[in-house]
Amino acid sequence: MLTIFTIPKPFVGHIGLIQRNAIMSWLKLIPECEIILFGNEAGIREIAQEFGIRHVPEIKKNEYGTPFLDDVFNKVQTVARHKILCYCNADIMFFYDLPEAVKKISFKEYLVVGERWDEDVTNTIDTSRETWADEFLAFAREHHSVQNFPGMDYFIFPKGILNEFPPFVVGRRGWDNWLIYHMRMRKIPVIDATPVVHVIHQNHSYAHVPQKEGKRWEGPESWDNVRLVGNRQIYLWELADSDWVLTPEGLKKKPFSIRTAEQDLILSTPKKIHIFIEPFYRMGHTIKFGYLKLFEYSKKIIFR
Repeated sequence: MLTIFTIPKPFVGHIGLIQRNAIMSWLKLIPECEIILFGNEAGIREIAQEFGIRHVPEIKKNEYGTPFLDDVFNKVQTVARHKILCYCNADIMFFYDLPEAVKKISFKEYLVVGERWDEDVTNTIDTSRETWADEFLAFAREHHSVQNFPGMDYFIFPKGILNEFPPFVVGRRGWDNWLIYHMRMRKIPVIDATPVVHVIHQNHSYAHVPQKEGKRWEGPESWDNVRLVGNRQIYLWELADSDWVLTPEGLKKKPFSIRTAEQDLILSTPKKIHIFIEPFYRMGHTIKFGYLKLFEYSKKIIFR
């Protein structure tokens, strides 16, 4: 039914532990999913052999040793057994609701994304018990945190619809935002599955990022990704720029709003005039951000 593919970091220390947790959660999905690990970092071959999952070691990397996503996305189109593909980061845990959500999608072409919960995980999770998922999710509901901006760590799509992929590198800024815009531009539905799919991101450090300039993945590789996007003010779209939502009752079109009006403006005008739209687009975001800050401040005053 579903092929999950990922590009793990080396299986050492804490990163190795949480990646192992993630893979064990994928192996528990019903119906059984195909899993493909890409890359030749330390421990990947051994993990693939231990769990009996597929391994594609040879992938292209940049001068820092960071894998190119276009090479992996092109390769998976030819080696995956299933028609539906799911790319995710190797620290992401899935649960029984993921396959059920995919079954509810009736579109021929689509991209599924969703919000994650951030959770501190320092131990190996025992997935041998039948109740492990319910127990872990109950714990996560009480202890998780959510990013100020929703992180996008998984992407589900039918095989064959992602043939135009710039040479972004994995784990850096911009490529996921570009993907939302790219699909919307092609009139392919982008579906927010947050209401029905629970996704856990296991927190980790970003010490692995070469020449890091901030707390996370900021640095020369992120700026290269952003340059490939083009106009960062126009084409760095977010989870909120999806046009459909998957609910327990099924697919629903998002209602009209100021944000959908902005989306329609960008999608309905030629790219060559987007440079003239940019000042108004940026101004609109600044105004909305100001109103949001004022609203948050008002709540503190009223409810303190």
